[in-house]
Amino acid sequence: MSTRTPETDIEHLAVALNGEAALIDVREAGEYAAGHIPGAALMPMGRLTARMGELDKACPVYVVCASGNRSAAMTDLLVANGFDAYSVAGGTRAWAASGRALGVGL
Repeated sequence: MSTRTPETDIEHLAVALNGEAALIDVREAGEYAAGHIPGAALMPMGRLTARMGELDKACPVYVVCASGNRSAAMTDLLVANGFDAYSVAGGTRAWAASGRALGVGL
């Protein structure tokens, strides 16, 4: 049996954010402050394990970083801990490239 990281694209994410979904950004604070998807909660990769209790297992969790590498690893961690989690392919860069607005600051 092969294991694949659950993944979604930014189009699906945009729709999901209108519902009962959580979006977490696993980049570092400086990266987040420079530009993030509006509504994303900052949970840096190195602190995600300690902060998992802040997430609701009853709701899907979308995980984003700059391009999708860190989010894939953190999605795997969340799935292993019982979350319905999805890595956002292309990350914040893909969101911005699609013409969608970015939030700035912490």
